[in-house]
Amino acid sequence: MPAPVLLGYARTSTTDQKAGLEAQLRDLQVAGCTKIFKEEISSVANRRPELERALEFVREGDILIVTKLDRLARSVADLVDITGKLEAKGVELRILTMNLDTATPTGKLMLNLLGSIAEFERELMLERQREGIAKAKAEGKYKGRAPTARSKADEVLRMKAEGKAVAQIVAELGVSRASVFRVLKEARPERHPASHHAGG
Repeated sequence: MPAPVLLGYARTSTTDQKAGLEAQLRDLQVAGCTKIFKEEISSVANRRPELERALEFVREGDILIVTKLDRLARSVADLVDITGKLEAKGVELRILTMNLDTATPTGKLMLNLLGSIAEFERELMLERQREGIAKAKAEGKYKGRAPTARSKADEVLRMKAEGKAVAQIVAELGVSRASVFRVLKEARPERHPASHHAGG
């Protein structure tokens, strides 16, 4: 079986010093990389063309090496995405500063943990959103349309009793037609079931 090809990926942001890139390249060469993909691009840029090229270039059995985790991924979720692509191609990942190597059981475990953290972060974010909405509703800040119409229910009924049209009520009170109809429907006494019978 041929020896694995060691490929490196280095990235500096546009605000970093050139020395930052040189240090990464030196570390990757020391680690034995025979080909290195490098780019100078902001960490918030949507595309990282060189990283895409590296992921396209690697073949089964190869090892992709980066100096630090933040050079490769922008977030835990991004890391999970990248490692998923590498895994699908049978490529291992090495992160020098973390001493992480996915070819080892420990490295695989660390990546699985990071994946779980990404999931955990996402769940927490969703939970915070739900709690925020619930809290706002409890404090009356998150208003659906119904409460405003309900608070004006008496006025709606009074205007209707005065013989005003629904359109007029909507315009004057600033509530929706649906709300007006709902108020009128709720105020109407329940019809006796007998009245539904044919010929009643």
